[in-house]
Amino acid sequence: MNHLRILQLLPALGDGGVERSAVEMATYLSDRRMETWVASRGGPLVADIEACGAHHATLAVGSKSPFALVKAAFAVARLIDEQRIDIVHARSRAPAWAALMGIGISRRKPRFLTTFHGTYGHRSALKRLYNSAMLRTPVVIANSQFIRDHITTVYGYPRDQIVVAPRGIDPARFDPANVSPETRRSLRQQLGAGDDEQLVVMIGRITGWKGHAVLIEAFARLRRVNARLAFVGSGVETTIAEAKAKVTALGIADRVLFAGSRRDVPAVLAAADLAVSASTRPEAFGRAAIEAQAMRTPIIATDHGGSRETVLHDKTGWLVTPGDVDHMADTIRKALSDPTRLHAMGEAGREHILANFTTQSMLDKEFSAYERVMHGGARLR
Repeated sequence: MNHLRILQLLPALGDGGVERSAVEMATYLSDRRMETWVASRGGPLVADIEACGAHHATLAVGSKSPFALVKAAFAVARLIDEQRIDIVHARSRAPAWAALMGIGISRRKPRFLTTFHGTYGHRSALKRLYNSAMLRTPVVIANSQFIRDHITTVYGYPRDQIVVAPRGIDPARFDPANVSPETRRSLRQQLGAGDDEQLVVMIGRITGWKGHAVLIEAFARLRRVNARLAFVGSGVETTIAEAKAKVTALGIADRVLFAGSRRDVPAVLAAADLAVSASTRPEAFGRAAIEAQAMRTPIIATDHGGSRETVLHDKTGWLVTPGDVDHMADTIRKALSDPTRLHAMGEAGREHILANFTTQSMLDKEFSAYERVMHGGARLR
């Protein structure tokens, strides 16, 4: 296993959870002096891939077009043969199809495995057929127990062939000790919170299902709570415009800030009194919850999906009914009313995350899937 040559495939290298997972694995493998490639159409995280000593191949493996997929498959096949790839690891569906076809074309026949990062649409037979590329392997990685249950329930995939590798944080990057009191004060001011106000933050891409509208309505009901709300994250312009319009219509524009995308997320979380994850659909895992807890910031998250595995209700945060504005508002009010308890929950949250959800733990478990697929015999299902 010391000389494995591994290729990861994903559509692009933007700044999302799937993309960061690919960078983390590339770094892990490079640190172990293994040759590793990542193939995607590119993006801002290409620099991180190359900085860790891995290689990036610019390939359009994320297109659903049959013509583009065939073209990508031939490119993948060439890469497999030229670089003598041992394992191909696909992180989403179109790349999985490109990988399967590429392995079929290539002279060299590497092992193949996938990571399920989400539930994907699966209502129709056509959708399930498209998704099946993720399951044509003797080993599948799931990023939460929720996703493992989903794979076995929806597709009948054998439970014992699924390796659960929950996402994790880097304790050195997500360390409250790295954020000085001066930085916290400065960030609170930047995010609109005065010295006598509490700060609530929601970090994540602004899309309809992330629940920004629910949180806005809940916050509007907290007229007597001396707090400010900051949304940190990018998104589709029309969705952001709708959220801003709702804030204005509810008369809370002076209490809510849209801060856009920021690179200092750990510091932002350390500066906040409370974080929220309001997703109305289940998160496959939900990094926002573990990142907040790692920075000793209690989290309010919706009671479904991966959050049930990462948030200890009433100990490190609270779980609320998805889409329930009243429940969200009442929980925010309750949380902010007791700063002493917030502090204690923050301490418990960091201990919980360091014990269960670190990047090292995640990568060790992902690498165990590589070992299984190499030693397990069959290459493809």
